[in-house]
Amino acid sequence: NPHLLINQLSALGTGPVSKIYFAKKLRGQAATLERLRVDRQLEEALTHGPDPLHLAAVFGLDPKTAIRYAENARVLLATAAEEQDPARRDEPKGRNGP
Repeated sequence: NPHLLINQLSALGTGPVSKIYFAKKLRGQAATLERLRVDRQLEEALTHGPDPLHLAAVFGLDPKTAIRYAENARVLLATAAEEQDPARRDEPKGRNGP
């Protein structure tokens, strides 16, 4: 999607950045177009919930791919929730009883 990146000129309108700007910004970077695409799809799943139908509709994904992204988002959300649970954080580790 050429609208994924913006610069000072494209931010003022609805057009994409130029192909030259796009190539210059990504040259020598670890971020490839594929990585940006995958990151955007996973971010959508994290933001709007791990719904494969939503992902398939928004990005035109194959149903199996949408399910895979939704499952990855569910795992990430569950892990984040466990890390944020204050009740579990204060529990002593390695003890089975009082």
